[in-house]
Amino acid sequence: ERSLELLELLKDDPSSMVRRSVANNLNDLGKFRPELLLATCTAWLEGASEERRALVEHALRSAVKRGDAKVLKLLGFGKKAALAIEEVRFAPKRVAIGGQVAISFTLRSTARTAQDLLVDLAVHFVKATGKTVRKVFKLKRITLPPRGREALRSTVSLKVHTTRKPQPGVHAVDVIVNGTRHPIGSFRVAV
Repeated sequence: ERSLELLELLKDDPSSMVRRSVANNLNDLGKFRPELLLATCTAWLEGASEERRALVEHALRSAVKRGDAKVLKLLGFGKKAALAIEEVRFAPKRVAIGGQVAISFTLRSTARTAQDLLVDLAVHFVKATGKTVRKVFKLKRITLPPRGREALRSTVSLKVHTTRKPQPGVHAVDVIVNGTRHPIGSFRVAV
């Protein structure tokens, strides 16, 4: 909380690097004090400049990935989407460690009005223990018109990284729209 006094002074700093650092500090704070992060960001959005809004959105990134309903509402993505997910494809459906898999799908609106959507992709990576750990990838923010359609695509790398070593097994995939999880299938990782 004491660091908030300093962050308050720096939130509108002319340097984008300083503002990014402020956002990173707030993001870290939100892991331990989510209510304080929400209160601070709510206050900072009042009459916010474009730069401050970007700072706040970056500060809230972990909360968005967690699907925090209050944060999604604050950012304008609080309504449950009325849609269908169609034309789901995994290419290839079976991929070797070191390869990559392309995931594509189409969102089709079932609403009679336009919808603001925050779309993410979650992959449940198999760990060496056999358990899975979810990793959320940012996809796109869209305004989907009434009865409109939007095709989306993402590529997931299965290269060995220092922070993640792919394991063989079935990796489930979800599309997350405005915080709501929609399972769309899986792909298999082979040795």
